[in-house]
Amino acid sequence: MAERLGGTPAPATDTTVHNRDWDIDQDLDGQTFTRVAFLDVDLSEMSSRQASFVDCTFRQCRFNAAEHTGTAFLNCTFTRSRFFDTTFTDCKLTGSMFDNCTFELFKVSGGDWSYVGLPGANLSRATFTGTRLHEADLTAARLPSATLHRVDLTDALLHRVDLTRADLRGTDLSALDPRNAELEGALIDPEQALVIVTALGLRVG
Repeated sequence: MAERLGGTPAPATDTTVHNRDWDIDQDLDGQTFTRVAFLDVDLSEMSSRQASFVDCTFRQCRFNAAEHTGTAFLNCTFTRSRFFDTTFTDCKLTGSMFDNCTFELFKVSGGDWSYVGLPGANLSRATFTGTRLHEADLTAARLPSATLHRVDLTDALLHRVDLTRADLRGTDLSALDPRNAELEGALIDPEQALVIVTALGLRVG
């Protein structure tokens, strides 16, 4: 696999789980999965607490209405998977990559999503609150009407990001070049306005 801008290269996996192999009633709390390939697995309406997925791949999986709390998805790859009404609370997804996934009613609260790859992702109306997205790849990501409250976007890749009508209050916008982003109708606070004015090379007199 080619080197990714966000996330780290997908690792090889040792075990493969298909939908027919998955126990829908499996208790994920505290479980650890390492180098597992999940293919067409339905994880809808499942919940986890303090589980760990390391170097795993998820291809055409469904996470609809799932709730994950304190769970880690480290250096995982999600391809053509669906996240409808999915909630991640205080989860760690460092180095993970999302490719051609769909997100509706997507909610993230807290947690560390540093180095995550979400290039071109359609995150319309998604909610991120108090989340660390340090050096995340959001190149050409679409976030119209999304909510990003107190999000750490330090050194994130934001080229051609669409933040139309997004609520950005309290979010670090130091990595944003307003000349290469869609910001029409976005809601910002006075401190952020100064950051954007400075990025445009303007002076406030």
